[in-house]
Amino acid sequence: MNIDLIPYLPELISVSIIAIFMAISPGADFVMVTRNSVFYSRKAGLYSALGVSLAIWIHVAYSIAGLAIIISNSIVLFSIIKYLGAAYLIYIGWKTLQSKSNVDMERQLDSEGLSNVAAFKIGFITNALNPKTTIFFLSIFTQVVNPQTPVWLQVVYGAIISLSHLLWFCSVSIFLSQPVLLKKFHTYQNAIEKVVGSLLIGFGLKVAMTSND
Repeated sequence: MNIDLIPYLPELISVSIIAIFMAISPGADFVMVTRNSVFYSRKAGLYSALGVSLAIWIHVAYSIAGLAIIISNSIVLFSIIKYLGAAYLIYIGWKTLQSKSNVDMERQLDSEGLSNVAAFKIGFITNALNPKTTIFFLSIFTQVVNPQTPVWLQVVYGAIISLSHLLWFCSVSIFLSQPVLLKKFHTYQNAIEKVVGSLLIGFGLKVAMTSND
């Protein structure tokens, strides 16, 4: 069976470009991956990046199923996602602010402070409970993706978005966990912890004020 992709090429290009800008735009995912890469280890950052990229598939699934509109239009469902996400970001931000800054950076490189599963869960939950991501997918699958687009191609779009996030955040983690940079971070670790913690709390408050209009 021959599949003609030409009619969907503009759509594919649009989704790909949007996916890249979505991944690199500063947000809670970026701060969380940065936090785990700098304060724990490269491995922790990479597992967080994996968690973010796999959480994307939750948004892809309900968008393809047509549930994005229902979630967006339901005050109760949207509020549950919104406040859970906000509470989680504020909680992690508060923990970061309260963390002790005199931890040996060499010990952090051994990833003793955060297990792979914990790092993965942090990335996954941060993205999955972000209502802004829900709104983003709603706009893509209602304004960019044609309702007549085959489901398998919509899954490909989801893979592009997920892969874009994985590649970007893995790159961020690898870059920020360079030994030379970690030594610099260690010098200003206390200040960095305060900034990162404050940013996470700020994102949490921003998420709490997100409107589904």
